[in-house]
Amino acid sequence: MEITSNTLEIELKSLQEEALKEITSTISLKDLEQLRIFYLGKKGKLSQILRGMSKLDSSKRPYVGSFANKVKNVVQKQLDEKLHDLSFAELKAKILSESLDVTMPGETNLLGNIHPLNNTRDKILDIFIGLGYQVSTGPHIETDYYNFEALNIPPDHPARDMQDTFFLTNGDLMRTHTSPVQIHYMEKNVPPIRIVAPGRVYRRDTVDSTHSAVFHQIEILAVDKGLTFTNLKGTVKEFLRQFFGEELPIKFRASYFPFTEPSIEVDVQWKGKWLEIMGCGMVDPNVLEAVGYDPEIYTGFAAGLGVERFAMVLHKIDDIRRLYTNDLRFLEQF
Repeated sequence: MEITSNTLEIELKSLQEEALKEITSTISLKDLEQLRIFYLGKKGKLSQILRGMSKLDSSKRPYVGSFANKVKNVVQKQLDEKLHDLSFAELKAKILSESLDVTMPGETNLLGNIHPLNNTRDKILDIFIGLGYQVSTGPHIETDYYNFEALNIPPDHPARDMQDTFFLTNGDLMRTHTSPVQIHYMEKNVPPIRIVAPGRVYRRDTVDSTHSAVFHQIEILAVDKGLTFTNLKGTVKEFLRQFFGEELPIKFRASYFPFTEPSIEVDVQWKGKWLEIMGCGMVDPNVLEAVGYDPEIYTGFAAGLGVERFAMVLHKIDDIRRLYTNDLRFLEQF
């Protein structure tokens, strides 16, 4: 069939009528997009009709081109209006299907708090760091030498009975205190020394309301020329004042530790009761000699405390086991 401007015009009118009819009846966005491609795409029906313009007389082409643009604009306008209507309908249906019940309780992400043990440990460390001490840590598995012998506790010493621990098959053991950290540090450093050693320790204790086979200690060590028992008492008093937030009645009682001489137990009067809270003393000369320090030149003092004991006193906790059971009813109080 011969292609003329009239035949192209008729085809364009037919395309417009057909397109508008199909667009009006379509009910989905997916089908609407298929119609757009079918009629107005690069290989669509409109493009196929316009290819025939190359066979027209040049004087007829502007008219046919203008008419084709009008058809395209009419079809595109109908597509846009239908797109708007279908999109709105889809959104409305989605809102209705996903309706929000504002009377339902909202979902919240619970914020955690620092565990009372960690909080107590951090508070103690902050105080000693403020007094000029630096934190030092060491291994949990120790040799007999570092855990006992270097601390003036030979194999036949009765003090070992008080620190019965867990031994490994190779003869090493789980440390019973953080005092080995002091030996490690002194072997690698020369005085003046001021360190605070926090960490977990292990003893073969029967678990009850005040004892645990695994617990946490913090020890301090100061070694320098001319340190005396007065320096130790002043340090302990200042630490307790800052920790409890007030000047408390304090008692220093004579005691015994193999690695200090003299050795002292410290009691404080808290809420009307006397509580034993820490041990301390001047570093035994044998310990200084074990790490190569001359006890005629250097003296030192050490103190140690249980983090659990301080946490229990501070927060009025009646059973040490509460600190390890991960019971939210207990932990949420802090």
